[in-house]
Amino acid sequence: MSLFSKLSRRVLFREPQEYQSLFESGSQEDQQQAPAGDRRQFKRKKAETERLADLINQDVPLPTDLQEIKQTLGKLFRSPENNDVVIRQFIIGMEPPLQALMVFYDGLADKSTQNMAILQPLMFFPSLRPDPGKKLVDSLMDRVAESLLPGNEVVTVRNYQELADNVMNGLTVVVVDGQDRALAVETRAWEHRGISTPQVEAVIRGPQEAFTEQIRANITLVRKYLRRTSLVSKFVKVGEMSQAQCAIMYLDDIANPQLVEEVLRRLQSLKADFIHESGILEQMVQDTDTPLSPQALSTERPDRVAANLIEGRVAILVDGNPWVLIVPTTFFSLMQAAEDAYIRWPGGTFARVVRYVGLAVAMLLPAFYVAAVTYHQDFIPTDLLLAMTGAREAVPFPTILEILMMELAFELIREAGIRIPGTVGTTLGIVGALILGQAAVAANIVSPILIVVVAVTALGSFAIPNYELSVSVRMLRFVYLLLAVFLGLFGIVAGLFVHAALLVQMRSFGVPFLAPLTPMTASSPDYLWRGPVWQQERRPDYLDPLRSRRQPRISRGWTRHKRKGGGGDGGGK
Repeated sequence: MSLFSKLSRRVLFREPQEYQSLFESGSQEDQQQAPAGDRRQFKRKKAETERLADLINQDVPLPTDLQEIKQTLGKLFRSPENNDVVIRQFIIGMEPPLQALMVFYDGLADKSTQNMAILQPLMFFPSLRPDPGKKLVDSLMDRVAESLLPGNEVVTVRNYQELADNVMNGLTVVVVDGQDRALAVETRAWEHRGISTPQVEAVIRGPQEAFTEQIRANITLVRKYLRRTSLVSKFVKVGEMSQAQCAIMYLDDIANPQLVEEVLRRLQSLKADFIHESGILEQMVQDTDTPLSPQALSTERPDRVAANLIEGRVAILVDGNPWVLIVPTTFFSLMQAAEDAYIRWPGGTFARVVRYVGLAVAMLLPAFYVAAVTYHQDFIPTDLLLAMTGAREAVPFPTILEILMMELAFELIREAGIRIPGTVGTTLGIVGALILGQAAVAANIVSPILIVVVAVTALGSFAIPNYELSVSVRMLRFVYLLLAVFLGLFGIVAGLFVHAALLVQMRSFGVPFLAPLTPMTASSPDYLWRGPVWQQERRPDYLDPLRSRRQPRISRGWTRHKRKGGGGDGGGK
């Protein structure tokens, strides 16, 4: 049995603190039985891996010998085993000719850009000479950087860590013989999908653009809506093993500086190996771990991000993910949709009322049904109670078992519809629910009224605009069901009291989750209901923005002429 097979068997029964000593040398029995060549090869591989890791982590400066750099880069990028990396050596056209090399990942860097921005200026321009008034090292690298004028961005690289980071980010690094620094040239060209319509936050009236997986394209989409010089985007690398490129965006003349510093502090303090998705990042930076509600607003719409930045919030973008996080957020922000601002205020207010009713129905209707049927039959009108009793007469199961079976069956249909690709998932959800409900009623497994309760509950959950909040409501539904089974209506009321108390003490980057309702703060009429757009004069006070007013008290200038003229004809006297 080989050393690695024995070690893999032993790992299954070892504590985590024993891993390091186990893989460093193995047990004495393994050392005696394993071939000496395998032991030496394993130790050499381990030592080489640790040396290369130290090369990056300890900021080792670049040597001046080009061949030494080439050999080190070959080991660092695992060439020639790694076929993606390209290390090409060429000659700079100067007197006398000078050796150089460039390193890049095939597929991440654009070869046409390399030819135009690197190879042509350096190989075919023989007039490239050092400046005699400077030191040779500084003069030559400055002239090389000046010759790379077609490149959009040229960055100086002084150690192996910066070199590896730039290459992995799609840049091409140029190293010149005899120089202690290198140049990273902007040549990114990885593939990405084009801008499409929103898939989740679709609206009837409003912009039809959604974010993509490329962070630069997403920043450009936001800047298209906010054409202000004060719009700042700061890049932060998150993760230890594979550093993800993140960016925060905010309006420097509106956002609270303490809020911006807190967002940066949380992002820069993360030490996880792999954070590649905004949902994972949200869990790492949220104030408390609670299933009650998300603490960051996720959106795929650039117009919604721009609207929140104007209010004084901060947006967090993750490279490779089309969803953007907006912090801080409140419960009322999660219940708002992008279309609320694009239609007249009566329609927006009505839509919000429907959503709040849907939230209450999705969370409490099954619990109220169980409590009324089990403990509080006096609450049900007599005719309805007789009809319900007659329908349940042939059902052999108690009410709680009925509703649990149907709720779990509906959750299975919902999950299966999501996992099955294409239109088959939608067809499965509709047909499965109809056939399952009709068959369950015909087989006297559940009563017809229960099918109505479950269906209305599902419609209520679909009315919630935020998916994560909808998932939380679906989980809390079962908690309220259990409270109704054991304590009836009293259990539901007690659960609501505890639920409200927990929501009150929740925070999102220090902002109370139920603001501006509690604590009461100044705000425009745009949280429980949607006020007229000309009344949206103030930014939310709980964000403490640098500029509290969004627009003057009279934003419709044409109404001034009506007041001066008297009456409504708009004329003057």
